[in-house]
Amino acid sequence: MKVLVLGNGGREHALVWKLRQSARVSKLYCAPGNGGIADEAECLPVDLKSLESIVALGERVRPDLTVVGPELPLTLGVVDEFMRRGWRVFGPTKDAARLEWSKSFAKEFLQRHRIPTAAYAICDSVEEVRAALAHFHLPIVVKADGLAAGKGVVIAASKEEAATVAAEMFSGKMVGEAGRRVVLEEFLKGDELSFLVLSDGERVAPLVAAQDHKRIGDGDTGPNTGGMGAYSTAEIVDDKMRDWLVNHIARPVVAGMKVEGAEYRGVLYCGLMMTARGPMVLEFNCRFGDPETQPILMRLESDLVEALEASIEGRVSEGDFKWSRDASVCVVMASGGYPGTFDVRKKISGLDAAAEVEGVKVFHAGTSKQDGAFYTAGGRVLGVSARAAELETAVRRAYEACGKIEFEGAQFRRDIAGRALKKK
Repeated sequence: MKVLVLGNGGREHALVWKLRQSARVSKLYCAPGNGGIADEAECLPVDLKSLESIVALGERVRPDLTVVGPELPLTLGVVDEFMRRGWRVFGPTKDAARLEWSKSFAKEFLQRHRIPTAAYAICDSVEEVRAALAHFHLPIVVKADGLAAGKGVVIAASKEEAATVAAEMFSGKMVGEAGRRVVLEEFLKGDELSFLVLSDGERVAPLVAAQDHKRIGDGDTGPNTGGMGAYSTAEIVDDKMRDWLVNHIARPVVAGMKVEGAEYRGVLYCGLMMTARGPMVLEFNCRFGDPETQPILMRLESDLVEALEASIEGRVSEGDFKWSRDASVCVVMASGGYPGTFDVRKKISGLDAAAEVEGVKVFHAGTSKQDGAFYTAGGRVLGVSARAAELETAVRRAYEACGKIEFEGAQFRRDIAGRALKKK
């Protein structure tokens, strides 16, 4: 079968890598892809901001299965358009993806269906923000309502800072149109958890859990990013907690969306905070996470194509996935200046040496290839990932590989999975 993956990041490279392992895939495309993906799939030009461009690509390629990687095509309604033409596509419809592209909708949805989440206020002006701040203790989480590539969240230490950040969001200077509405949230303490499930609109099957590291600096310092690394182990959640998350969060979300007329098919990413009061929903993503997909798929031992088809065909079951008990980790190497302004076209060296480290796979996120050489082409450049029987070994291998890769301005956190290792 012919498979098309939409996207150009590390998540899409991981999807391509895993889909390529399926005996059922005879031809693999990625649009637009990146320098590293081009070594494993045929990369095709497309404008992911244009529904017309994506549909035209589908007309040319006529894939047997399309897998939507990033969020933007979902918000454009690419799944709706492909389904209308009778093309098999994996991902939620535009209405179902509202769980991600509108934080205010998600918060109100959670409240309607009594799913645990932080206290919040939805504001449409600075005046409303200042009035609502009286009801919050410090610190206060300020979120842009729309999509902001993981950068529309600020933890404000004072109410004045919260008001200033909200004003910047409303002005459009900070996150563009994503900030036309702002959500204030209670700050929750605990460990973050990325819990993903596969859904067919009624049934759900959990994937293995992962933990992301969103801030740019060691010790969770500095501004938020799209994610600087993640790890996955069998110990992150035990069977009892996994079942609780399925029954009290994932299934109620899928059932609630169906009741509200927006059946949810695809991967549902539940970003959780494991608090002293129990698990609480921080956010939803309506697609595979990045960089969580990299360590998660490194542990997957069954056919990804079969699982995706189960979602499309309405036959999801617990048996759709088989997982290794090994640990896996992904360390993101980013451009200097990220998540702010950064330069591109920096030559990358050492990739072959990194790939020779046992258990390592280097996923490309923001790279281009010219005359056989790789160059930086984005903020997050590489996802250096490793798998091993023990987390300590996986982490050591990933950082050994990072040490072999060089490009001007390269930065990466040196404490990915550090909290988990301290608990051992």
